[in-house]
Amino acid sequence: MSQAEDEITAWFAQQSKLSKADFPIGIGDDMARIQLGPDSSVLVTTDMLLDGVHFDLQKATLEQVGYKAMAVSLSDCAAMATVPVAAVVSVALPKGYGQKELKQLHTGITAAGDKFDCALVGGDITCWSGGKPLAISVAMLSRVAGNSPVKRSGAKVGDSICVTGSLGGAVRRKHLEFEPKVKEAIRIAQMAALNSMIDISDGLSSDLNRICKASQVGAIIAADKIPVSGEAKKSENPLSSALNVGEDFELLFTLSQDEYDKLLEKWAWQIPITRIGEITNSKKMQIKMPDGQIKDLQPGGYDHLKGGREL
Repeated sequence: MSQAEDEITAWFAQQSKLSKADFPIGIGDDMARIQLGPDSSVLVTTDMLLDGVHFDLQKATLEQVGYKAMAVSLSDCAAMATVPVAAVVSVALPKGYGQKELKQLHTGITAAGDKFDCALVGGDITCWSGGKPLAISVAMLSRVAGNSPVKRSGAKVGDSICVTGSLGGAVRRKHLEFEPKVKEAIRIAQMAALNSMIDISDGLSSDLNRICKASQVGAIIAADKIPVSGEAKKSENPLSSALNVGEDFELLFTLSQDEYDKLLEKWAWQIPITRIGEITNSKKMQIKMPDGQIKDLQPGGYDHLKGGREL
């Protein structure tokens, strides 16, 4: 699948003239970091969700939609092991929507934010004049958590590739009710020196490719090590679901073998951590199949410029 979004994002980054001193993390990561002073900075992200693409109002409640919109941006904070602080939310309402529907959205938004003491501090409301779908956009601020924010670009050859939880099948149910791995990410980053991290929103194959591209490395993962979810096992192709479907919002991170051993020895949280592969110097992704055959792995996850996610 063409990774059109990654291509245009890379082009945007090439056009950027941002000062590294003022903007230590710019275009191309899960959040941008703005330096406010010698000892003060803030991180910012934004996500837009559309009816028919990221949720389906024929199946989901407005409260679930509000929750997911907030949770997606909270997951960006998790991806960099930062602490959520506050959010503003903008909505484009279908014709006929009013206070009742806005209150339902608000209930879901604040339910997600309250889990992490992340306040809703403002936003914007507008309404379509015709039969256009609901759109909701969240902009979120976060702060460092004692550790430096974990970027996509630090993976090193020999790193262990790890994921939390299980993968695949999330669009059947989990994508509307997942809990962002904010606390887990911060805890992992405090327990071990992470070299790179991202949240799995578009699929393992696509999000691992983003780490590889940003870090200028390759990767090999083992098909039989990937923790395939129960929902994915019900699908026609469980491995493809785990690799490509996305919306899992689990953590994908890399760290040295020594740091992995240290983390595994200390890790006592309920959510499992699984080592699925290793960073290589090949600058391409590969997957080792159960029969021992090694194949090239193409990024086959969700592409935001193509749309069409099945909900």
